[in-house]
Formats: sequence, C-alpha cells, structure tokens
Amino acid sequence: MKIFQVIIGSEILEGRREDKHFEFLKDLLLKRGYELFASFIVKDNPELLRDIFLLIKNSPDSYLFCYGGIGATPDDFTREISAEVFTNSQMEYNYEFKKLIDNKFPNEDNTKKYLLAYWPKGSKPIWNNPINGYPGFMIDNRYFFLPGFPQMAHPMSEWIIKKYFAKKTPKKRYTLLAYAKESEMLDIMQKIPKDVEFSTLPKLDFTSEISFSGKKAKEVFEWFKDELTKINIKYKEI
Repeated sequence: MKIFQVIIGSEILEGRREDKHFEFLKDLLLKRGYELFASFIVKDNPELLRDIFLLIKNSPDSYLFCYGGIGATPDDFTREISAEVFTNSQMEYNYEFKKLIDNKFPNEDNTKKYLLAYWPKGSKPIWNNPINGYPGFMIDNRYFFLPGFPQMAHPMSEWIIKKYFAKKTPKKRYTLLAYAKESEMLDIMQKIPKDVEFSTLPKLDFTSEISFSGKKAKEVFEWFKDELTKINIKYKEI
C-alpha cells in the first residue's frame, strides 16, 4: 500500500499560512500501523495537480489524502482536476449535499453554492465535518478529498482511517549508532538484501545512525553488527 498526501495551498508556500496537515496525518497513520509513501505541498495550479494525481493514479495500490481546493471559487481546481484524472472528466451533483445546502439556506437561490456539490462521477461523501457539516468526497474508497481547514479535515481524516485502514501492528525497527563514517561501511551496506528497509543518517560528529525494518530486519541487524565487529567499528544499539 502506497499512501500519498497532497496539501494544496499557494498560501502555505508563500508563508501566509502554516501547514497543519503533514504532521497530523503522519502521526495518525503511524498509530494505525501505516506510513506515508510521499507528501506534496503544491500551489493552486491545475497543471501541477494533474501531473501529481496522474502519478498517484498510476502507482500500484495507491491511496490519496488530498487537502484543500474543493471550494467553488476560481482558484479551486481539485474537483475538476480529480474528475479529469480519476473519472475521465465525468462529474455529477451529489444530491445529499445539495439537500444539505438547501436546508441551511432555505428560501435562497443556492445555484452557485451547488458548485460545492459538483464532484467526480460516482464519488461518495465524507461527512464528520464538525464545523459546517459540509462533506468532502472519495473516489473508489481510495482517493480522499478533504477541505483545507484542519478543524474540518482532521476529524474527517480520523473517520477515514478508522473505516478503511484496518489496524496493523507497527513495524519493528532496529537501530544502532555506529562510530564511523558512512564511507567506512559502504562495502557492508552493499550486501544488505534489497527487500529489507534500510536507512542511514550521518551525523556531524562522524557517527552514523543506521536502522532496519520490515521482514528479516532482526536477522539482518544482527548480521550487520557482526560485520562491524569484524572490521573493528564500534557501535551501540539505540
């Protein structure tokens, strides 16, 4: 499973607003036993959105949490571009949402407000918005489109995670601090099996934090320690 996050908002990149979504979703997923595959913060630009949505659609077993741009103003492109990419530009009104709008604003001409409910064809509503009750929408129970306001989007995200992401046991990670530069351990690192998740974080004091996770992680971790010992590199487990 590859979980993508797209945070839309020129105001974030321009420094007019601080992002609140990345840390929230990252932590929410980790508690459930999942992790992000990639996260993007992008301008309100239709060409850029199209390219990123296509990348996500073409990635096997992909999931998407998209925050922002689902409004009805001219600078909101998410509904239109998501329809272009995921439903061949077919769109339709969600009548539950239209009914909600009519109930909130009786005896008014709500024609322009209905644009909020004009979604990619076949989309389903994501409710649980505690601020105004307006829903986001989802496509194929995999691609989730939410408001940009954290107060709205975060409770909706929690509902999605509970409903569509069965709780898993978090991956066990094995970590050590090696008292050596990365270059001194490259020969050993080249022998690490490709199916083991591995990362190294060099530090300015010429030590390296090295960790393993996933299948066979414990076995490879023990092997790695033995290899360090053979070439007289000291380490401590973290």
